[in-house]
Amino acid sequence: MSKLIYLISTIVFITGNALAQTGVLTGYVRDQNTGEALTGATIVIAGTNLGAVADLNGYYEITDIPGKTYVITASFVGYKQLSKYSVVIRSAGNPMLNFYLSQTSETLEDVVIKANPFDKLPETPLSIQSLSAEEIATYPGGNNDIAKVVQSLPGVSGSVGGFRNDVIIRGGAPNENVYYLDGVEIPNINHFSTQGSAGGPVGLLNVSFIEGVTLSTSAFNAKYDNPLSGVLQFDQRIGNPREFRGNLRISASETALTLEGPLFKAGKEMSKTTYLVSARRSYLQFLFKVIGLPILPDYWDYQYKIHHKIDDYNEVSFLGIGAIDDFSINVPDDIDAEQQATLDQVPVIKQWTTTAGINWKRRFKKGDGYMNTILSTNILDNNFSQFDDNENQTGLYFNNNSRESEIKLRYEQTRFFKDWTVTGGFTLQRVGYSNNTLNLVDNIIYQSDIDFTKYGFFIQTTRGLLNNKMNISLGIRSDANSLTTQSDQLLATLSPRVAVSYAVDRDQRWNLNASLGRYYKIPPYTILGFRDNTGRLVNQSASYIRSDHAVIGVEHLLNESTRITLEGFYKKYNDYPVSSLDGISLANKGGDFEVLGNEPIQSTGKGETYGLELLYQQKYTKHFYGILAYTFFVSEFSGTDNRLLPSLWDSRHLLTFTGGYKLGNNWEVSLRYRFVGKTPFVPVDQEATLQFYPAVILDYAQLGENRLSSFNQADIRIDKKWNFNKLTLDVYLEIQNAFNQSIPEPPNFGLDRDANGAIVEPRSLVEIEDDNASILPIIGLVLNF
Repeated sequence: MSKLIYLISTIVFITGNALAQTGVLTGYVRDQNTGEALTGATIVIAGTNLGAVADLNGYYEITDIPGKTYVITASFVGYKQLSKYSVVIRSAGNPMLNFYLSQTSETLEDVVIKANPFDKLPETPLSIQSLSAEEIATYPGGNNDIAKVVQSLPGVSGSVGGFRNDVIIRGGAPNENVYYLDGVEIPNINHFSTQGSAGGPVGLLNVSFIEGVTLSTSAFNAKYDNPLSGVLQFDQRIGNPREFRGNLRISASETALTLEGPLFKAGKEMSKTTYLVSARRSYLQFLFKVIGLPILPDYWDYQYKIHHKIDDYNEVSFLGIGAIDDFSINVPDDIDAEQQATLDQVPVIKQWTTTAGINWKRRFKKGDGYMNTILSTNILDNNFSQFDDNENQTGLYFNNNSRESEIKLRYEQTRFFKDWTVTGGFTLQRVGYSNNTLNLVDNIIYQSDIDFTKYGFFIQTTRGLLNNKMNISLGIRSDANSLTTQSDQLLATLSPRVAVSYAVDRDQRWNLNASLGRYYKIPPYTILGFRDNTGRLVNQSASYIRSDHAVIGVEHLLNESTRITLEGFYKKYNDYPVSSLDGISLANKGGDFEVLGNEPIQSTGKGETYGLELLYQQKYTKHFYGILAYTFFVSEFSGTDNRLLPSLWDSRHLLTFTGGYKLGNNWEVSLRYRFVGKTPFVPVDQEATLQFYPAVILDYAQLGENRLSSFNQADIRIDKKWNFNKLTLDVYLEIQNAFNQSIPEPPNFGLDRDANGAIVEPRSLVEIEDDNASILPIIGLVLNF
């Protein structure tokens, strides 16, 4: 890899005789509510004399910008001034930088009202975080994986051991979140995802597509169905309307190619139709085979977006994303005890997923509102198998061969009535689910095929009071379906919510925020489609899972780019699925390679999580940016005995720091540090495991009695950018686990074997010693052209 980087750098340096140290920045300035062009808006680059004025279409262009990092500000009369931080200018490959400005009620001409640079929405005034594309791309320890980046946000942790991309928010289970890509709901964001949940070891979203990411951990807008802990919104940019562009990303695990440009372009005018496409291929399977690991993760993914502007009031986007995953095994020539246990116990996974959607946005000609109509479909096909003999794939003792599909329609209309903003709409979904399960350990063998309809209605209204010093948002949602037998579903799932924010001072540097809401989630299809051995749908009476949130917090803006927040939160759960097989809440599952919910359940579980969260955040200022967050929380769920016990996510303490310093000549050094307190784990039931080996049986009777050591890890990243004529080269060196800390893991057991690898009779289990401390260097490069 180092030779390849050196060769590419040398070629680019030699062929780029005229080194281009300047770049071009383009974009649009529009009204945040209506999307109308703000003709005459001013865009300036801080610390320079460079700027531009938006044209009749709201479009601007700034040329001859020296290649480095800037703060860029847009302003327009009657609107709040908005600044974008950490904007990197390259000689090629600069994505459009768009501004959406909000109106202000201030009428004094000599007063400049500045928008809060930290995203806040009336319905979500707190518990919200946003990251730009550049922040994601250069995140230390992220390796261009958005799901890993999200785990560093306040209140968010990963699964035990930190090797998966599960998004665990404030002690909630991994499957309590929903994901939206340009308004299109996507079922998961990871390769090798856990069916019924969402986590997996590798993210499948291409960072080159992303304009920004927003995570809400409470106070969800009523238009979103099924969130219990979080809503992740991924906003994709549109392709360049003037010229062909692209980038090539090469890292230690994969290669990705992204292309974009105009379609049907005539002359020098901007095209009304643009495209953005990518394909990504892993080569971890080749690397793992060379170094002799027992697993071979192989994956492909693709992503696309075609955007068309019909006229000044209508635009439509076609988008899609998909993946092909093959998790197979490899028998090393010289196998040790740990590798042998992994070879015995690891599942064989063949999985593919696809999502496609169309989003039509229409602005009303009077400027009093707009509508969104979104139609999408998605499929997840999962073949999950476990064998007595993985090497020869004989002795099948567990197989889940299933497919779930959805066709979704969401319509929403937003209207502006003086001081009021009202959004209302409905969702309609058709669900199909089929499953062929063989589970010899629990003596479950069945085939299932169901299809049903889901529907919901919502309305959300917001208003500014006291000259917009106070904002209040009220919402309500109701959902139902044609499969489950819960009575009066539309009434039973009524979910009201309210959010209030108040600016204590005139400059709005001190803000008080609070929210209260009730949210519902339909159980996973793996639960609803489960049948017993007689073919009966035993979980058809399952209830919607309920979660009540109460959050209160204070925010203080130290200056234009720095804030401190303190929040207290409480979540209470009811009707949580509890396993009838082992008596525990399914909130404790879904963070491993498994199938979540493929078992009989009871909707009797309860739970609660609560805590405090302190955040310090500085946007890029004086070469530095950073986020420091500490969360203390308690997470408890009950099983069939109705006793609240610490959940598997109850680590109590989360401390994260992510920051960087931009040096001269386009060098950057960044650091990510994570500390997670002692996390509970369920020990292995050695007697049952010996009986059913290689199936590993956990002793859930000991849930809450055992905890791992605390987890901490530091990742360091160094970036260097070169600007050439119509080409840029970014090279980075990332050192994960830089201080060589051991990653805590539950005790692992395998069969006792002699020096030749033969099983010792009579069979017995031995604990596998594992020192998993290691420093992992990663080299990568990005070519923009």
